[in-house]
Amino acid sequence: MRPIRYERPVSIADAIAAYASFSDGARYVAGGTTLYDLMKLNIERPTALVDVTFIEGLDAVETAGETLRFGANARMAQVAADPVIRDEYPVLAEALSKAASQQLRNMATVGANLLQRTRCLYFRNGYGGASGGAADYPCNKRVPGSGCAAIGGLDRGQAVLGTSNACTAVSPGDWPVALVAMDARIQLVGPAGERELPVADLYRLPGETPHLEFTLEPGELVVGIVVEKSAAGARSTYHKIRDRESYAFAIASAAVALEMTGARVERARVALGGVATRPWRSEAAEGVLAGRELSDTVALEAGRAAFAEAVPGRANIFKVELGARTVADALLIAAGRGT
Repeated sequence: MRPIRYERPVSIADAIAAYASFSDGARYVAGGTTLYDLMKLNIERPTALVDVTFIEGLDAVETAGETLRFGANARMAQVAADPVIRDEYPVLAEALSKAASQQLRNMATVGANLLQRTRCLYFRNGYGGASGGAADYPCNKRVPGSGCAAIGGLDRGQAVLGTSNACTAVSPGDWPVALVAMDARIQLVGPAGERELPVADLYRLPGETPHLEFTLEPGELVVGIVVEKSAAGARSTYHKIRDRESYAFAIASAAVALEMTGARVERARVALGGVATRPWRSEAAEGVLAGRELSDTVALEAGRAAFAEAVPGRANIFKVELGARTVADALLIAAGRGT
């Protein structure tokens, strides 16, 4: 058993100070639905936990005014059930309600969900795994420079977009994909002060350093998520394809929001999940749609444009056609909503 320190601050300032007082091994924790899993697998081995659950007001959901704002500690189930989100921004509500199980959604927070780590089986083969000692398979994300067993291995669930010679692990979240499609921003507080960051800029491509996944500075805490209100919210959807209907991660997904005049698409927002190493905005698909009347043919053309640069492995080539059709279906679902 390893010793671990634990702090439970009641303000953002106290949380930042507590984190700074520890060494590099500190972690913030909220719902704990991912971190505690990774600790049990010996992949995450923090020396201190700063529990931000009890910070007052960090769970607020605000839907009045020009923006939507979700406090980082708002629960996934809480936001998914909000009537304004459910009725006017279905892409957000669906991304949350189709994630994980109801029990997990009751615990997991919308801020920490942005930092969920990959479900790659080789990554999650942690120390003390089946061998009882070191990990059975190399993983550059878990141990930099050790190699990637997924490349040439069991790659059915791996990414086809944004991969590198060092890593093909999929970014697993549903919620971040919807937020990227809606041009959302996150609010951060850290030792150097406050700042905002587009959600899309939170995620790094793996390149040669896949262990560096996020652009957060040391000690920065996600305190909120902001979405500008838009008429596109009403014509939106999160369409998720998975191996079973509940409690499964996406094989392919698409978040779509449309601004339309009649059948003509004025502006489309398209983001992909389950197929890329980070939440994947597809400007190629958006470019196909701009200024055109949406039809089955145009929707599939846009879907295929989204995967034009895909690099599949041995067993995940099916994701290219499946992903394209997922985008097409999402476009037609979104177009059928709103006015």
